[in-house]
Amino acid sequence: MALSTGIELAIDGLARGLSFALLGAAITLVFGLGNVLNLALGSFAVIAVVVAVTVGGAVGSVAVGAVAGLVVVAVLGLVVDRTLLSSVYRSEGEERIVLGIFVTLGLAIALDGIMFVYVPLTYSLAHGVPGVELAGIGIRGSTLLTFAVAIPVLVGLFGFLDRTQLGTATRTVVHDETGALLCGVNPRRIRTIIFVVSLVLAGIAGLLRAASSDVTVSAGFELTVFAIIVAIVGGVRDLRGTVLAGFGLGLVITAANFIVGAYLANVLLFAVAVAVLIARPEEIS
Repeated sequence: MALSTGIELAIDGLARGLSFALLGAAITLVFGLGNVLNLALGSFAVIAVVVAVTVGGAVGSVAVGAVAGLVVVAVLGLVVDRTLLSSVYRSEGEERIVLGIFVTLGLAIALDGIMFVYVPLTYSLAHGVPGVELAGIGIRGSTLLTFAVAIPVLVGLFGFLDRTQLGTATRTVVHDETGALLCGVNPRRIRTIIFVVSLVLAGIAGLLRAASSDVTVSAGFELTVFAIIVAIVGGVRDLRGTVLAGFGLGLVITAANFIVGAYLANVLLFAVAVAVLIARPEEIS
């Protein structure tokens, strides 16, 4: 393999890793804060794409469409949190985890079914960012767009959690919910905000996916699986570990796609997740 090809694969792998990091972070934030494994995450990412392409095509602006997609996902997330998830949060421990799985799985099936019946099946985002070539190394426009969008988003996420009052309250709830209550923090309000933030992150990942390849309305399941694998490998309660795992798995699956093909590359991702669960079963507790 030529050096230039290896560098191109590494760049593409890092871009894919950024998308994985966004998806994994979305899972980790909600599970770490409220013990809810959101199996509808990928469906919301697809909804963002559907709205973005539809609105963007109607008004002639990809940026406006993207913002509209994220706003719709945020509003839907707020509605879901205040309705379906209310009963989930009233339960505790393992009961909450199991109930959350069934509720969000049912939601995912419903959303996917609605999209399959009522909207076109395939979408792509015509971002208009040109590719570049540097020293014989080609970088696709979608890759540049991913770096330009995902890096500031992840930096902003960590800045929000580390440097703002709301971020401090979030970390307090994660570590000690009872202590947070004594300090005047409302855990339910924090969970609502973080749930909406997680869906916006997933929506951004979905939009970046649509900028590089076609997205079908059935892609939600695949995106959710990727998100869970990244979270498992990085630690479902460790945001920084999840982001790093996203980068690592992005590089691995990109290289594996090139060497053995997409099917075996996906099998490899599952194998990595299984190996982590065997070595560190506490990661899902």
